[in-house]
Amino acid sequence: MLKKIISGGQTGADRAALDVAIKFNIEHGGWLPKGRKTEKGPLPAKYQLNEMDTADYKARTKQNIVESHGTVIISRGRLTGGSKLTQSFAEFIGRPNCYIDLLNTEEFEASIILKSFILENKIQILNVAGPRLSHNPGIYMDVKTVLEAMLYLLFLDTRKDRVLKKYIPSYPVKEDFPQTLEESIDLLRDDLPLKTKIFIAKSEHHNISMLYFVLLEYLRHRVGFDVENQALLKDCSSKINDDICTIEDAVMEILKQLKQCLETDHILRVVK
Repeated sequence: MLKKIISGGQTGADRAALDVAIKFNIEHGGWLPKGRKTEKGPLPAKYQLNEMDTADYKARTKQNIVESHGTVIISRGRLTGGSKLTQSFAEFIGRPNCYIDLLNTEEFEASIILKSFILENKIQILNVAGPRLSHNPGIYMDVKTVLEAMLYLLFLDTRKDRVLKKYIPSYPVKEDFPQTLEESIDLLRDDLPLKTKIFIAKSEHHNISMLYFVLLEYLRHRVGFDVENQALLKDCSSKINDDICTIEDAVMEILKQLKQCLETDHILRVVK
């Protein structure tokens, strides 16, 4: 049901929402002030947001509410500033909105609340709002955790986790783990069963979340993240070009690169 995630591009909650969308190949977008303004300078070009004709933050806040099917506001504590305006304007125009205070709700419970909000309101375009990084230094990881857990719950609803278990290979014993992203790809290409490689290659790009949740634990173990393979994590982080790269982010990058490689030689093509 969820097809697109939008935000205003600000540091903190907004940026976390966009990064989750990019990670899971979900369409992303939204509006931001003229000059791609954020508190840390212009928003990087990799984020596909539209510029308003004004540098006023309020204008883009309202536009994102109007162009979405519903808005979630995630914070720690009472709403202030732009977050409070977001809630007030959504209620004023009668658009569904969901406020989650992580001081009173733990993250997994918040993901359940958000999942229910999306399903009950049939939301295809979700607007995500919350504090900027300077107002709440931990809000980026808070929002990222809640959104990723929500996507996992949506995945479980499809009941595909049981069907896809046949594609999870056994965990071989290995002490010498790969140190780079390229070495990880080579290792997995050699070790994965043919049926698993074909399954990965033939999966649609927008279904990357399905592959990720099915293979996450296997990949973590296989490349040594379970024993804190810091060299590989550092290399993946440099490839992603992200200051905040978790093990799970690195697993997704490995999976995406692996899929791209497998598509070249594990998909049958019709030659005319």
